[in-house]
Amino acid sequence: MSDALRPLSRPRLYEQVVERLREYVQSESLHAGDRLPPERDLAERLGVSRTSVRQALVALEVQGLVDTRHGGGTYLLRDRLDAEPLETMIDRRRRLPDVLDARDALETKLAELAATRRTDKDLAEIEAALAAMREAVERGELGVPEDRRFHAAVTAAGHSALLGDFIAEISLSIAESRTESLRQPGRPEQSLEQHRLIADAVRAGDPEAAARAMHHHVVTVGQVKLLDWQADDSE
Repeated sequence: MSDALRPLSRPRLYEQVVERLREYVQSESLHAGDRLPPERDLAERLGVSRTSVRQALVALEVQGLVDTRHGGGTYLLRDRLDAEPLETMIDRRRRLPDVLDARDALETKLAELAATRRTDKDLAEIEAALAAMREAVERGELGVPEDRRFHAAVTAAGHSALLGDFIAEISLSIAESRTESLRQPGRPEQSLEQHRLIADAVRAGDPEAAARAMHHHVVTVGQVKLLDWQADDSE
């Protein structure tokens, strides 16, 4: 039977709250670092329950748009609240564990291979990528392109055409997981240090240390708020 006449979906109440907050930030010309009104005030002004406001703020926090501090209020991390659709978040949450499994299997092995197969040219590119990421982090950026460059350099240093092809096949999903991770508070600095340890092991020609460092890094990449978040379908 065709699903053309499937039930119509309607925006959940907290999705409407997110949209009103987006409009509020824009109309009030708020910027990163500014504080949103307290949860109680938002509920009263919007005419909704505090639960709906809380759900909206959690969804924004998962997307790296706000930072909610226990007992300290909610602060903007971006100049705009351009939240992605709920269905996109749900789909991303569903895919992420499989992507992380694949990254762990492929990139851990590639780091191990890189430690024994890397050339002077490979090491120079790994060092250049690491330096570029350090500069990006010092500028206060997430360092997404620089992170991509580092992992590409390690993949190239592994000199495994087939594993490289596998990485290329899931490159879009890897990019998604990379951005998800790096927008966690404090993560760019943490990622930079983990990349340094991977580079040190590859440079030292220690395959076990390289594999261990990459595995630890991918585990950290998976420590994101999105995986703890549950969409509430009750509203």
